Amino acid sequence: MAKKQRSRKTKLRRSCGAMAAHMMLLERYPSFRASQMRLEGATARRRESRADAKKPKVVTIRTVVNVVYNTDEQNVSDAQINSQIAALNKDFRATNVDRNQTPAPWKGLVTDTHIEFKVVNVTRTKTAKTGFSSDDTVKKPATGGIAPFSPKTHLNIWVCAMTGGLLGYAQFPGGPPALDGVVVNYRAFGTSGTAQAPFNKGRTATHEVGHYFNLRHIWGDTEDCSGSDLVADTPNCATPNFGAPVWPVVTCNNGPNGDMFMNYMDYTDDPAMFMFTSQQVLRMRTALETARSGLM
Repeated sequence: MAKKQRSRKTKLRRSCGAMAAHMMLLERYPSFRASQMRLEGATARRRESRADAKKPKVVTIRTVVNVVYNTDEQNVSDAQINSQIAALNKDFRATNVDRNQTPAPWKGLVTDTHIEFKVVNVTRTKTAKTGFSSDDTVKKPATGGIAPFSPKTHLNIWVCAMTGGLLGYAQFPGGPPALDGVVVNYRAFGTSGTAQAPFNKGRTATHEVGHYFNLRHIWGDTEDCSGSDLVADTPNCATPNFGAPVWPVVTCNNGPNGDMFMNYMDYTDDPAMFMFTSQQVLRMRTALETARSGLM
């Protein structure tokens, strides 16, 4: 008698489609390119004026979670959604306990964004599609998804099955409202239910919401040390870091401290990332108060 084979879930490795989506928008929408240029100008002025020296007020972002599911498993529970929002709030307010693992040279850089999130609606859409990529089809009813709810005033998060090993992607500020928001693989969403280790601490959403507020990957999306994340207090590094590296990892002549692989904008596993820096927070707050001011 043939042996019964057990089904195995494909092992995940962090992969983000935000920069691919970003490049597509730059090519298709001249207004998006212009908006990004204006935002970079505003960020530079804020940095030069040291506006970040003042303690910002706490802003609560009204959040809509759009669950798009093909199977019952993908229809994540309210409890799992709540676990993700709780993780986002800890990470963005720098109250996550694991921030204490930050290496000594960078402990003073760990910064509270003064941004919080509150779910105001959950939608659930049954789809015939078995998976979505970073092409925004999950955001369109005609292609098996659902349109965002009031994206100028609400953060929309889509939760769905994703193809090609993607864990998620996001739209940078200034893009078309009909496509605006964050998409997260249901297997990397929240801290319970379908969330699969090592992506079960909610950090995929933290990473993607970082993009939503105008943060880049810390290695600048090149592999020759020529890239930049446009942030002064994150060391230049060569490539993404995966898994759970042992500090320090030195690249691009950035010794002795090396890559800031514990930053939310690297590609490490959830337990290995636990901080935003002060200059990253400046970029996010600038985006919130300009291009994304409708959220306030």
